[in-house]
Amino acid sequence: MDQKPGTASSMERAVQSYLDSLFETDAELENVLAGIRGRGMPEISIEPAYGRLLTLLAAVKQPKEALEIGALGGYSGICLLRGMPAGSRLTSLEIREDYAEVARNHIRSAGFGDRSEIIVSDAASALERLAAEGRRFDLFFIDADKENYPLYLEQAIRLARPGALIAADNTLLRGRTADPDKQGPSVQAMREFNLRIARDPRLTGAHLPAYDGLALAAVK
Repeated sequence: MDQKPGTASSMERAVQSYLDSLFETDAELENVLAGIRGRGMPEISIEPAYGRLLTLLAAVKQPKEALEIGALGGYSGICLLRGMPAGSRLTSLEIREDYAEVARNHIRSAGFGDRSEIIVSDAASALERLAAEGRRFDLFFIDADKENYPLYLEQAIRLARPGALIAADNTLLRGRTADPDKQGPSVQAMREFNLRIARDPRLTGAHLPAYDGLALAAVK
């Protein structure tokens, strides 16, 4: 029987659980998740496995400046900052001040308060301002409103230094992007985004299919 889009097979779940079990529980990040839950915020932080990947990417890339589109409660920001070198800076964009304050507190508690700035604004406007200011970045993480992913990708390329890395979460939308019966605006935007990761001549891209999907690209 064919697997229904949006569902993980028992084997996929078993493999993910096995690999997750190899790593010790991260008490600091668990506290971040508890803080998000306790404030009634959406529990949509990046999966722990992909959080570790963000730390690894940052450790390999050693960015001087990183940009995160969507801060939520600071989980992914901490993951990025853990891998970034001393003297570097993470700029995060968050549309809600109450979420931004939660993220600030969590990042400060993790010891990165002096290397993090959170801009409270809709991302499209903030990205235009960053471009006008001549800001440039070495690493990007996109995890915000899905209908604007193509716009955020274009702006990331615009703001990128050569060789910059771009990562983006939730590219499968719980299987909806692979289901031809789904045609909502978020699904169509994500399909456009995924295709551009694969085919844009300015990028070298790849898609990771585990969990809810993660896109990776290097700017040429």
